Amino acid sequence: MAFRIQGLDPHQFSHLVGLSDTALTEYGARRCVVDAKPGFPDRIEVRDLDIGETAILLNFEHQPADTPYRSRHAIFVREGAAHALDVVDIVPEVLRIRTISLRAFDAEGTMIDADLAKGTALVPLIARLFDNADTAYLHAHYAKRGCYAARIVRS
Repeated sequence: MAFRIQGLDPHQFSHLVGLSDTALTEYGARRCVVDAKPGFPDRIEVRDLDIGETAILLNFEHQPADTPYRSRHAIFVREGAAHALDVVDIVPEVLRIRTISLRAFDAEGTMIDADLAKGTALVPLIARLFDNADTAYLHAHYAKRGCYAARIVRS
């Protein structure tokens, strides 16, 4: 079963890039200078940011479906990231080194299954969740803090 892992579209965050710290607070966001690696997982490039890079921490609606599973949470995006990750049959290191919660959703955005796995064991779990024909897409979340990590679709 081929799968594709996708980062978030950077254009939806471009209005935040370069804003002053005060202006960011008007969006409920803040700028962070990366001081630990791992520790600041970017949701656009789907990688741990390097020490010294800047990230914007903001609240993001990653599951906008009009269902009880509508959801939003805090995420980091690298300030100035221009290209979203889009890889086939590859689990990025930022996911491989963490425990991940995979959540399966149907076409209407209702969660129909979920499970936890170490990042090194994600591929069989992805395959199992996509074995269900009703699964339209998966969301990966970092299990420890519950933050959205990436979208996974069939390829």
